[in-house]
Amino acid sequence: MAHIASARSVVGSCRSNATARKSRATVRSRRHLRGRARPCRRPAAPSSGPAAPLYWGASIGDQLTGTQAPWDMEAVERFEGLAGKSLSLVNFFAPFANCYTSPCSFYRFAEGAMENIRRHGAIPVFSWSSQSIPSTLDEPAFQLSDVTSGAYDDYLKDFAEDARDWGHPFFIRFNWEMNGNWFPWSEGVNGNAPGEYVAAWRHVHDIFTAVGATNASWVWCPNIDPTRKFEDLASLYPGDDFVDWTGLDGYNWAAGRGSPWSSFDALYDDTYHRIVDSIAPQKPMLIGEVGTTEGGGSKAAWIGEALDAIPSSYPKVRGVLWFETFDDGMDWPIETSPSATSAFSAGIQDPVYRPNDYSGLSESPILPPG
Repeated sequence: MAHIASARSVVGSCRSNATARKSRATVRSRRHLRGRARPCRRPAAPSSGPAAPLYWGASIGDQLTGTQAPWDMEAVERFEGLAGKSLSLVNFFAPFANCYTSPCSFYRFAEGAMENIRRHGAIPVFSWSSQSIPSTLDEPAFQLSDVTSGAYDDYLKDFAEDARDWGHPFFIRFNWEMNGNWFPWSEGVNGNAPGEYVAAWRHVHDIFTAVGATNASWVWCPNIDPTRKFEDLASLYPGDDFVDWTGLDGYNWAAGRGSPWSSFDALYDDTYHRIVDSIAPQKPMLIGEVGTTEGGGSKAAWIGEALDAIPSSYPKVRGVLWFETFDDGMDWPIETSPSATSAFSAGIQDPVYRPNDYSGLSESPILPPG
C-alpha cells in the first residue's frame, strides 16, 4: 500500500498530536441524523439470581485536562476521582487514515496508548473505522469494497502484526453503528452495497487471524433502534466465528434533538433482545457508548436508573462505557451537574462494576469478568 511506511513515522506518536485529537471529534460527527427514540415501553425482564459482574469505563474527552485519554492518563485519574472508583475499560478512537495531509498518512497500531491503559490495570477498547479524516459520507477511496478487494491489505497486515507483537488482550470495536446512515462504512451510503459490510468485517478479521493477532477480541456494535427504522441487524452480523462480543450504542438525546425524554429501558430493551434472543445468543455484550443530556428531565435519575438496570435486567451485558465527552454540542459527561456526578458515583460503587485489576490479563478472546 502506497505511503504506508512514511505514515508510520508521521503518526507513530499521538500523545501530543493535535490531528489525532481532531480525528476523534470528526469520527463522532453527524449524530443529528439519528432517529428519535420512542417513549417508554415494556421494561426488560429482570434476570434471576445475583447480577453478574461487569467491566466498566469510559471514552474520556479533553475537557478534564486538555488532552483525551489515553494520550493523557491524568484524564483517566480525574474521571476516576469524579466517579470515586477505578475503571476497568478505556475506549479510544482512530480511523485508518489522516487525509488532512497529502498524501494521506495511515495510523499505526497505538502501542503507547495500549500500554498506558494496560499499566493502569484497565483493558483497552479500540474503536477502529475503515475511513479517512476529514470524515464525510462520500469517501470513494474508503468504500467497503476497497477493503475486501485488498486495497488496504498491506496496511492491515502491518497493523495486525504490530497488534500481535504487543501481545496483550484488547477489544477491537470495528466499524460501529453500521446499521445507521451517518458513517461512511454503512451500507446504502458511500457506494456501499448490501452484503459488503459483513464481507469487509470478515476480510479484516481474517488478516488478523492469519498473522496470529489473536489477542484482539472483536466487538460488533450496532446502534440502538427502538423504532426499527435502521438496517436489519441480522443481515449485518458477521457470524459467530467472526465476533467475540456483541455491543450496543445509544443516547438519551431528549431536548438536545427535540426528542422525548426516554429511559434507558425504552432506548435499549428492544434492540438488546433482538440481539441476545436470536442474532447472537451465545455472545456477551458490551455497551460501547451511552450517555444522557441534562435537558428535558433529571440526568441524575436517568444515570442512577441505568446503572441499576444494566446488571439487573440485561444479563448479557458484561461491560459498559460511558461517553465522557462533549460532542455535537451535547452535555454527555457526568460532571455537567453535581447531582449527575453524585448519581454516577453512587451507582458505580456497586461491586458488580469491577475496578482496574486487569494489567495481567492474558486470556484471548477476553472473557466476561468472573
